[in-house]
Amino acid sequence: MNIEDRCDAIEECYEYMLAYAAKGVNGDESPVTGNELRHFMIRAVDALSGLAEACKGLQPTVKSEPFVKVVERDASDSLVSLELVLAQPFISSQLIDNLNASMHLRALLTDLFLIDEVVKIQAKAASKVALGVDRADSLL
Repeated sequence: MNIEDRCDAIEECYEYMLAYAAKGVNGDESPVTGNELRHFMIRAVDALSGLAEACKGLQPTVKSEPFVKVVERDASDSLVSLELVLAQPFISSQLIDNLNASMHLRALLTDLFLIDEVVKIQAKAASKVALGVDRADSLL
């Protein structure tokens, strides 16, 4: 899974969790009630596993290496929280609301927004170099 797909899966999960939290689902419903939520959460867990490794291509390397360590920590902390929620037999809206408020998840989302913009800028810069509009060394 590439970095863009990982970011999308995690962001889609968060958006779904926001909607789920607003539903007012209590813990007494059938476990089937949260199946779609679990699907999004499992996709996010898969995306988090290896997210830092996928970020290692960010440039310039000397500046991105410390940031990759931050992503790794935030992804690890978020992964632990998601797995705890997934381990529950029922998932209430309140539980998801608390997860959404987690500073670990919010830090990760902020990392993802930053990564997304960096990837877009790097793609644009690479296009300019490929078209001969700029030199690769002038972009660093």
